[in-house]
Amino acid sequence: MGGGAPGRGPRPQRTRASALSRWRRQTRRSSCSRPHSVPVGGRTVVPSAGAGIEAFLPKDLHRRIDGTRLTPPLEDSRFHYGFNSNYLKKILSYWRNEFDWRKQVEMLNRYPHFKTRIEGLDIHFVHVKPPQLPPGRTPKPLLMVHGWPGSFYEFYKIIPLLTDPANHGLSEEHVFEVICPSIPGYAFSEAASKKGLNSVATARIFYKLMLRLGFREFYIQGGDWGALICTHMAQMVPSHVKGLHLNMAFILNGRILTLFLVRHCPRLFGFTQRDMELMLPFKEKIFYKPLRESGYMHIQSTKPDTVGCALNDSPAGLAAYILEKFSTWTDSEFQELEDGGLERKFSLDDLLTNVMLYWTTGTITSSQRFYKENRGQLFKQDRVKVSVPTGLAAFPCELMHIPERWVKGKYPRLVSYSYMPRGGHFAALEEPELLARDIRKFVGLLELP
Repeated sequence: MGGGAPGRGPRPQRTRASALSRWRRQTRRSSCSRPHSVPVGGRTVVPSAGAGIEAFLPKDLHRRIDGTRLTPPLEDSRFHYGFNSNYLKKILSYWRNEFDWRKQVEMLNRYPHFKTRIEGLDIHFVHVKPPQLPPGRTPKPLLMVHGWPGSFYEFYKIIPLLTDPANHGLSEEHVFEVICPSIPGYAFSEAASKKGLNSVATARIFYKLMLRLGFREFYIQGGDWGALICTHMAQMVPSHVKGLHLNMAFILNGRILTLFLVRHCPRLFGFTQRDMELMLPFKEKIFYKPLRESGYMHIQSTKPDTVGCALNDSPAGLAAYILEKFSTWTDSEFQELEDGGLERKFSLDDLLTNVMLYWTTGTITSSQRFYKENRGQLFKQDRVKVSVPTGLAAFPCELMHIPERWVKGKYPRLVSYSYMPRGGHFAALEEPELLARDIRKFVGLLELP
């Protein structure tokens, strides 16, 4: 294949490929042939192949939904005890009778999907190039990494804003080529069969992916696990990372102890008025809220396979477990609502598509193991500063607000810190335009003439 821009190796063909190659093995009904492999940098990148799933949904998923047993919620419990089973009935009814999975599959196939083998694992990724470029311009490579319980699908609404800004009300000053991989053990990326695949190993794998695609310098972006993985990449190969943009930061050192001292003199400790608004009252937002929202983390960091057995066997349980996070992690006040506020920010189609990426691939257990593999990793990485230019979009409803002063302690080359006007944990899916604009602002600061 011919070369591209200077310093970049051959690139995979842009192929309309299905994201559903694993269903071929699950259903054993596919008539699709082996996809054409594309050599890239001496390696092989394979467009994912399609698979017939006609028999899978009605005979398995629908049967399981029909057999669901639910426990009635307590009176006036709303979402305080977890996912309200009265509202779950509505979710299950929509999933069983109205959700059009074939339509969602077509939507997933809007962007090209690929697989390539790295360190013995088949790594899935979505790779979207700009449909058009201004004369004399080259796209800026951007790796975007998801977290749990999300997936590559979180980025589907932000991708066109980054790759085709002119047709979405944005300037053509910054046009990106976006790569969205699936973390090993999530969706279509193969899970490890041995212990030890943590965020450091994932960062190394994704770095090799970018090299294999011919990128020697690139931008990286992430939240949740994606923020940790991208931070590791910036720590490991800073000369290859042009900029690191985050919508969540892991800061776990002793700075939190200063909260007892700053209430009456915040400026002395570098806190702004907005910081105080987002962190007060301290007991609720710094202690009780994280404690209330982290029970899942203890389970998944200790014995993920136990709860995984239940979730992988029950679509109702899986939906409740995942969608409860999309409720209270989007806005903690949603726990006061009977429906958890889910449809205030997301459509049921979007929510169930993400759930289906766990259900159809059977990857909820392997995704949860990532927590056990990373137990203690947060504290280790927190001691190593990041020398790469960094930007942070601080969404007001994130699980915990991290002031700029704290971020600079770990990311000393913080060039952009934005107090976002609204939004929570799943920023790319909830507020794609806000996040896209902040990414563009950050890159613009780094590429000033």
